[in-house]
Amino acid sequence: MSGRLILVRHGQTVANVARRLDTKLPGAELTELGVAQARTLGRGFAEQPPTALFASQALRARQTAEHVELAAGVPTVVREGLHEVQAGELEDRSDEESHTLFMKVYESWHTGDLRDRVPGGESGMDVLDRYLPVVESVRADYLDNGSGNVVVVSHGAAIRLVAAHLGRVPGSFATGNHLANTESVELVPRPGGGWECVRWGTFHGPFHDTGRAGADDPMG
Repeated sequence: MSGRLILVRHGQTVANVARRLDTKLPGAELTELGVAQARTLGRGFAEQPPTALFASQALRARQTAEHVELAAGVPTVVREGLHEVQAGELEDRSDEESHTLFMKVYESWHTGDLRDRVPGGESGMDVLDRYLPVVESVRADYLDNGSGNVVVVSHGAAIRLVAAHLGRVPGSFATGNHLANTESVELVPRPGGGWECVRWGTFHGPFHDTGRAGADDPMG
């Protein structure tokens, strides 16, 4: 049986608290609460450790993964391409106008326009082009041979875009249901190719245009 790909959002950061669009590497560090969340996350994997543990290059992702590594005894491997959607000229902004523009572009990706972008930022296609090859290499190395689950510590907006794309999750569900810090999405590889999204935060598949949780964090 194939394992699951578990895409985990990092713990809370000082930028999350300030509601800043923090996307440029290396990014903000975890808060005390974020560290506590990461420790709880790690304990959750202690009894059934993943086969492999990956993290984005961002400081917050690496710090979160460190606590999974300590609890589960699995070394963290940092991979390029797993970082957050780049906000370009909106970087470090916390005003409502910037949040609204970012979410407008993000929602357009989930309705089919992957070419859209904020000024100076990435398009949806840019994000998929750097992220998906990492996912497929992880699948080939660990999941298709039944080695067990793989955990990837990454970022909310990127995770939701990638998971919706791979798991054919309705865009309205993906944009309406944010991931809180250290929440995750689980994908199962299908025989012969493709993926099935089986869990999204607190929701279990199949997913429909229902259950809009919302969030006060634009990157969730």
